[in-house]
Amino acid sequence: MIEEKMLILLRQGKISKWFSGIGQEAIAIGVTMSLNDDEYILPMHRNLGVFTTRNVPLHRLFSQWQGKKNGFTNGRDRSFHFGTQEYNIVGMISHLGPQLGVADGIALGNLLQKNHQVCAVFSGDGGTSEGDFHEALNVASVWNLPVLFCVENNGYGLSTPISEQFNCKNIADKAVGYGMESHIVDGNNILEVYHKMAALAKSVRKRPRPVLVEFKTFRIRGHEEASGIKYVPKELTAAWAQKDPINNYQKYLLREGILTMDTIVAIKKALSTEIDTAWKHANEELPIIPNVTNELNNVYKSFDYQEITPNNITENIRLVDAISQGLQQAMEQHGDLVIMGQDIAEYGGVFKITEGFVEQFGKERIRNTPICESVIISAAYGLAVKGIKSVVEMQFADFVSTGFNPIVNLLAKSYYRWQQPADVVIRMPCGAGVGAGPFHSQTNEAWFTKVPGLKVAYPAFPYDAKGLLATAIADPNPVLFFEHKALYRSIRQDVPTDYYTLPFGKASLLKEGNDITIIAFGAAVHWVLDTLESVTVSADVIDLRTLQPLDTETIFTSVIKTGKAIIVQEDSLFGGVASDISSLIHENCFEYLDAPVKRLASIETPIPFVSQLEKQYLPQERFEKTLKALLNY
Repeated sequence: MIEEKMLILLRQGKISKWFSGIGQEAIAIGVTMSLNDDEYILPMHRNLGVFTTRNVPLHRLFSQWQGKKNGFTNGRDRSFHFGTQEYNIVGMISHLGPQLGVADGIALGNLLQKNHQVCAVFSGDGGTSEGDFHEALNVASVWNLPVLFCVENNGYGLSTPISEQFNCKNIADKAVGYGMESHIVDGNNILEVYHKMAALAKSVRKRPRPVLVEFKTFRIRGHEEASGIKYVPKELTAAWAQKDPINNYQKYLLREGILTMDTIVAIKKALSTEIDTAWKHANEELPIIPNVTNELNNVYKSFDYQEITPNNITENIRLVDAISQGLQQAMEQHGDLVIMGQDIAEYGGVFKITEGFVEQFGKERIRNTPICESVIISAAYGLAVKGIKSVVEMQFADFVSTGFNPIVNLLAKSYYRWQQPADVVIRMPCGAGVGAGPFHSQTNEAWFTKVPGLKVAYPAFPYDAKGLLATAIADPNPVLFFEHKALYRSIRQDVPTDYYTLPFGKASLLKEGNDITIIAFGAAVHWVLDTLESVTVSADVIDLRTLQPLDTETIFTSVIKTGKAIIVQEDSLFGGVASDISSLIHENCFEYLDAPVKRLASIETPIPFVSQLEKQYLPQERFEKTLKALLNY
């Protein structure tokens, strides 16, 4: 009845979009009823039954679908693209696949919290073609996670029939390759759905493991209303119409004498009143009034930075040691912090940063992962939903490309969309100078500084690395933490031995002068300092330390004083961080400039392997000439 109301409102232009679940209601309702209300469920487009079964107020759902304040996303997202901790529901993103990895993370949280809870996540048949489906099932099986993977096989991914999506008889057959239990259920029979899922949920609570359940069903209407169903053979639609789950259940209840026609009429009358009242409530709600300040203040969860000052006891250590020490002390500071990554457990990681961690913290918190960056990042988000912090190590920053989607579409947007913080730090060993070639040498910070909702740290010294890492882990927002591989074992510094923090968005002024401002970060900071050992220049040297947030105050104050600025980055020039800093300086300090702002970066090629080509690629040897030319402008 809600769906019928929505279809009318859609035609009237009072809602913008609708994904109909008519013909599939038994699955959402049966699965949700089989779970306890405090167990998480992750629905998809057409799972209205999840929300009604969890008794989410109708007027709030109607407000959500109209983009009003009383909905769940403050008008920032539509339809079922929302979650609610109040009802233990985690809403979907349009990329479908990451949802399955989020369920892995929630289930892992259940195991770590020893609460004997199960988690259920939905996918359509089309979503099972995505790599995230395979990654999520594999991780769940390897880790014995208590997840019910619920696949609604309605025969079509939008308009593509299943015969063009996979070549096995049943989706359930895919579980065999992962050593996973699977079942096929008549998705149009509410009794079969409920009893089967209730039994599975009870069993999984006692013996944690993943289970793949394929529900055979059909959607009577299009993927969305605008799509229509012209691509579906009419005889197929007619055949499935005879299997309508609501009509058949109603006939069963009448036949068994549980309901009468009078009872049905009374129920529908009461529901009609409830729906109309809820719609009136939502319709009378005032539209959201745009407010730029409100929008900007809701991209990140507010973080009350606590400055923890270090002791006076220091030791001279390398950058790699500072990061290892920082991680170790953060694990002690946050008793449930989990670290995940490839080869990080007994092996200690390819750079040996987590060596010895398993002995101290155990394999539950130091978790080797399969090679599947995407689902592990999604799982980290699932841990955040459960209130658990995590650090994910990319073996090399280059490999983050296979986990790009959940970072920029899930982690970055989560708090803005439904006020769920993504409490995840992603460590990014990066950079050239070690002869690692095109796939292991990128410094790809500009991929992420562009995305609102992410924070980016890029320390150049051991002291900064340890303090900033502590802050990144304490911060409830997602942080990309770049660590330059060439600096790991080449840079040493006196670093306090105990736990301390450093603020984000505060650059370090390494040298002071009057003639020019030199701005750098990462390895480029050391190129600058090395050059200034042999070139006499009165310069302000600024180490940015964090790129998002960016310390524009320190930059502008320096440029206004010196009148000239050069920005040095390791990444290739076009579209890099230096470009935006240059623009900011021109826009805010133009009248103080005595020369155009200069950017210096690597050449516009991928990063080569052989040393002479790598040397030519990097801007290190071009810095002195460029600096002198700008000074003489």
